[in-house]
Amino acid sequence: MAVSVVLALDLIGTLAFAISGATLGVRKQLDLFGVLVLSFAAATAGGIARDLLVAEIPNVLRREFYAVAALLGAACVVVGDALGLPATPTAVVGALLCFVLRYLAIRRNWQLPLARADQGG
Repeated sequence: MAVSVVLALDLIGTLAFAISGATLGVRKQLDLFGVLVLSFAAATAGGIARDLLVAEIPNVLRREFYAVAALLGAACVVVGDALGLPATPTAVVGALLCFVLRYLAIRRNWQLPLARADQGG
């Protein structure tokens, strides 16, 4: 199964915005939660807007391994900053981590678990 051009561009956009949001959060000296929220918002906002404009349920609200890859890439940036590593190589490693996780999720159809409704009570 080949990855479509639209999906590839979505993947690249996700990682670029996730890492840029994380880098900005680290530069502004936000705590871990703040960096992850900023990274998540930057990574998913464009995709959510796109999906809503074409009347689809946004990917981030489905079972896809979308936001988790962005958050792990951002966490890589935070950990690199905490360890005093150079910002650019840390951002590149975070971007690669995000890309690889998202790509593998697409290729192998990884899904996140859904919460089940209480069946009785």
